[in-house]
Amino acid sequence: MFKGLSPIQYHGREVWPLIEGGKGVAATNHASAGAWAAAGGIGTVSAVNADSYDADGKIVPQVYKALTRRERHEELIAYAIEGAVQQVQRAWEIASGKGAININVLWEMGGAQRVLHGVLERTKGLVSGVTCGAGMPYKLSEIASHYGVSYLPIVSSARAFRALWKRAYSKAQELLAAVVYEDPWLAGGHNGLSNAENPLEPQDPYPRVKALRETMREGGLPDSVPIVMAGGVWYLRDWNNWIDNPELGTIAFQFGTRPLLTKESPIPEQWKAKLMTLEEGDVLLHRFSPTGFYSSAVRNPFLRELEARSERQIPYSTEEAGDHTFQLDVGVKGKNFWVTRNDLLRAREWFGRGYTSALKTPDNTLVFVGEQEKAVIRKDQADCMGCLSQCQFSSWADTETNSTGRLADPRSFCIQKTLQEIAHGGEVDQNLMFAGHSAFNFKKDPFYSNGFVPSVKQLVDRILTGD
Repeated sequence: MFKGLSPIQYHGREVWPLIEGGKGVAATNHASAGAWAAAGGIGTVSAVNADSYDADGKIVPQVYKALTRRERHEELIAYAIEGAVQQVQRAWEIASGKGAININVLWEMGGAQRVLHGVLERTKGLVSGVTCGAGMPYKLSEIASHYGVSYLPIVSSARAFRALWKRAYSKAQELLAAVVYEDPWLAGGHNGLSNAENPLEPQDPYPRVKALRETMREGGLPDSVPIVMAGGVWYLRDWNNWIDNPELGTIAFQFGTRPLLTKESPIPEQWKAKLMTLEEGDVLLHRFSPTGFYSSAVRNPFLRELEARSERQIPYSTEEAGDHTFQLDVGVKGKNFWVTRNDLLRAREWFGRGYTSALKTPDNTLVFVGEQEKAVIRKDQADCMGCLSQCQFSSWADTETNSTGRLADPRSFCIQKTLQEIAHGGEVDQNLMFAGHSAFNFKKDPFYSNGFVPSVKQLVDRILTGD
C-alpha cells in the first residue's frame, strides 16, 4: 500500500480514493466500471451514447432513420437513456456490492439533462454519483438532489467552481461528494482550457488546486470533501506531496487513460495495440472539436488531416477592399471573392494539387478540400443527429430553431460518427482517438512490458503500490 493512502467515505461506502475516468463514446462501459468498483474504487459508466444490447447480448447499432435533425435528436436521446441504463445495471451486477458506481455525462452533449433524468429515474439505488464536465453544469446539483445521488462537478479552475457554487451548488452542498480538478493541459478528451490560458504554456496544477481548496473553504466546505486530481495521473508516487497535505485537504485521484488498457476495457484490440506504441508528444491539444472546446487526442492521420485542412485556408472579402484586390478564380463559383495576391497564388497551388473546392467558414475564410473530402463533409453535416447542445460543424443547436444561426464550419468534423466508429472497430488512424498526455507511459512503464495487458483488479492493485 502506498504510504499515506487511505480509504474515503463516499455515498455511505468506504472506497479507495481512486476513480475511473468516464470516457464516451463507449470507451468506458459496464465491464470496466463494474470491475473497478469490484476492486474497491469508484467505477464510472459513460452515459454518453452508451451501447445497449439485444436479447442475444449483441450491441444494438445506433441507426438514425428519421428525416429531420430534431427527430433524429429524439432517437439519439432514446438510445442514450436505454444504453446507459443497461450499462449501469450490468456494472452493478459485476461490482457485487463493492466500491461504487458513478455515471459520467458531458454537460454540452445533446439532451444532457433529459438523459440524466431518464437514466437516474430507472437506476435508483444503483448509481452513487454523477461526474459532469465539458461546460458549466449549473443544474447538476438540482438533478442529483432530485434522485438523492452525489454529484462531482469537473472544473479546471477555482474561478469556474466559484461561479457554480454561488449560482447553484451552495443550495445543495450536502450531496457535493467531491470536486474534480481536471488539468486542461494534460487530460484526455475535452477540457476546460479558457481563452485566457495559453495551450502551449502548461501550468503547475499544485497552485491551481490549492486555489480551488481555498475557494471551497470560503464556501464553508470541509477539507473532508475531496478534490479529485485528474489529468496526468499515472503513478501515485508522483503525487506523494499531495497526500495528507493540509494545504490541499483530502485528495483523490482519477485515472482516465490507464484503464483503457485492461482486459475488461471495451475498446477494440487495435486501439489497445496503438496505445502501446505512443511516444511522448504524440498526443495533441487541439481545438478542432465541434464543441468549440479544447481537447486532447492522439495526433494520428485523422488529426493531421484536420491540421492540414485548416492550413489550406485564406481570408476573403465580398468586395474589393484594402489589400484584397485580386478576384479568386479557383475553387469557387461567382466573382465575389476578393483575396490578396499571395493568397491567390496559394489557392491556385492547392487547386493544382487536387484541392479543387473552397468551402466557406463562419470566420470569412475559405478552406480548400478535394471533391471526395467535400462530399464526406457535406454528408456528415446533413446527417447530424444533434449529439451536442451546439455543434460548430453542422450548426445544430438544441433550441426552438434547431440552429446556431452561424454557418456550418468545415474545419471541424462529426464527433458522434468518429467516436462510434473507433469504439466499434473502425480504423484507428482514420478516427478521433482520445487519450491523455501521459499515454506514452504505456510504452515506458515496465508493468506493460512484453505486451502485458492487466485485468482491472491487477491495475488497481498496482496503482495502490504507488506504481
